[in-house]
Parts: sequence; C-alpha cells; structure tokens
Amino acid sequence: MAWHQAAWSTIQNRLAADRLPHALIITGERGVGKRHWAESVAGLLVCDAPENLDAGVPEACGRCKQCELVRAASHPDIRVYAPEKSRMVKVDQIRALSGFAVASPQVARRKVAIIDRADQLNINAANALLKTLEEPQPDVTLLLLQEAGRPVLPTIRSRCQAMTLPNPTTEVANEWLAQQVLTMEEGSRPEATVLAKALMLAGNAPRLALEYATGDFIGLRDQAFDGFKQFMKNQIPVAEAAKAFKALGLEDSLWLFESWAADLARIGAGGAPVDAEAENMLGFLARSNPVWKAHELLDMVREARAAGVYNANPELEAARLLMAWQQLMPTRRRAG
Repeated sequence: MAWHQAAWSTIQNRLAADRLPHALIITGERGVGKRHWAESVAGLLVCDAPENLDAGVPEACGRCKQCELVRAASHPDIRVYAPEKSRMVKVDQIRALSGFAVASPQVARRKVAIIDRADQLNINAANALLKTLEEPQPDVTLLLLQEAGRPVLPTIRSRCQAMTLPNPTTEVANEWLAQQVLTMEEGSRPEATVLAKALMLAGNAPRLALEYATGDFIGLRDQAFDGFKQFMKNQIPVAEAAKAFKALGLEDSLWLFESWAADLARIGAGGAPVDAEAENMLGFLARSNPVWKAHELLDMVREARAAGVYNANPELEAARLLMAWQQLMPTRRRAG
C-alpha cells in the first residue's frame, strides 16, 4: 500500500541498522490498513534470508520456510491478540502473550506479537502487558495497533516507540480501490458513485471504504441519517429514529455519531466536514452553538462506547445520543 511506504521505510532502516525497538505503537484511522502493515512487518522480521539487507532496504525473500509459513497464515512465531466477544482484549490473552514472549522461538530466529487493538485492553490486561514491556526479551517484537482517537494508557505508551500510518490522498485511495474492484467478479463490482460515497464516509481510509462499498453499511447509514434529520425537525419520535441505528449495531452507530460530532467541531472551527452530505445540517447547528458543545457530544460517545463493553442496548444508546443532539436545536425549533 503506497501510503504505508514512509512507515515501511522506517522499519527497513531500523532493521538494517539493528536498531529495531522491542515494542512499537502503530496509530492510524480505522480502515487505514494497520493490521495489514503489521503482518507485513512480522513477515519481514521472521524471514530467514531478507533481500537487500546490505543496501538498507530489506524485504522478505518470499521463498524460505518462514515466508511459506507466513503465506499460509500458520507461522507459529507470529501471534495476533485481538478483541473477543466483549470487544476488549482480555487479561488471559495477555497472559498467553507473556508466555509466548518468554518461550523460545519454534521455527524462526525471532517472534512477533501483534495486539489488535491496544486501545481495547481492559485494565487487568493493560497491567499484565506492562510487565512484559518492562522486561523485554531480545528475540521478540511487540506491535501494538491503536485506532486514532482511542486512548492507550500513558504507562504503556511510554514504554513503546510510536509510529503513525497516515490516510492516503483521495487520488491514491481511489487508485487502490480501483485495483481492488478489478479483482472482483464483474457483476459484483460497486459502481463509481458508490465507491466515491464510501470513500467520503470512510474519511479516505481505503480498506474501510472497500468494506462500506461491498457491504450494507451505506444503505443502513442513509436510513439512520434520514431518521436523524426527521427527529431533529420533530417529525418523528425518538424511538422511531433510534430503530435505524439499532439496525446498524452499536459500534457503527457510535462511529456515525462520533463522526458527525467531529464534523460539527470542524465546521465550528472554520473547517470542512468529512461527511459532505451532513454539511447543511451540521452547518446550521454549528452556527447556533459554541464549539465546546461538539466536544460534549464526543464525550457522550466515549461513555457509550465504554458502556458497550458491557453489552449496552444499541437502541437505548442511540436514543440517548439523539436527545442530546436535539438539545442543540434553537429553542423555537425544538418547541415547534
């Protein structure tokens, strides 16, 4: 992925100079390809005979036993720890990582552990991870993936080096999406208008845009947005508007509310929104409210996301957020 090149070059240079840190936090927007990048790094690190190492730009050879295992997604010295049903990375998973870290590699010269996502560690898991970070093993590299805007404990961050994966330009993202579409069967290829809308909604995060373009998110989002607008104008009750968000599910609903609140703050500060279709509505609200109101909404989304760990009801959370949004309407409009 072209937009990963700067971060990839940094890893190549550090590996060639034998200055690779024991732990890296990789931050990026949802859908920018953090997991794909981390898996590529893991493949390079376990390769037996990386090419171009002397030139300072090593690449996995693609032919050795390690590369074959990576290609088959069955390398025993590469482990991934990700949120489970509770949407959190649990302490038992981190204890398993700790055991993996101190054990000898099975087939490679080093081991790689990927935590996807480090911002979803519960408190016990975070404390368990600290012990591993404080006693780094020379043959293990930890790659912690963090979604932008989601906090990681300062004690964990201070023990890792940080790297950011940026979103690509619209031109680069469009080019990548076009290449992906060409690999699909002709009858299943999204139309150009769908791709453009998906990329807009994803904030130029290509992998998320592809997910949107090939799934049902856009249709469900449009229904939720229509219900949102009607509720804000007092045309439908909150319970009816919340039903569309229930269909989206809690995580996507919260992401939608969060993106609108962030756009409200951007407009209030003189910027442009990511969701161009919501610009008129958000512009009206921005002219009627101070910018700090948008940050109150963002805080409410974070509270709802924390509640989601305990299986919060998506319809009730949507209703609560919708009512908070309606408080931004001028009093005469709300009374009408």
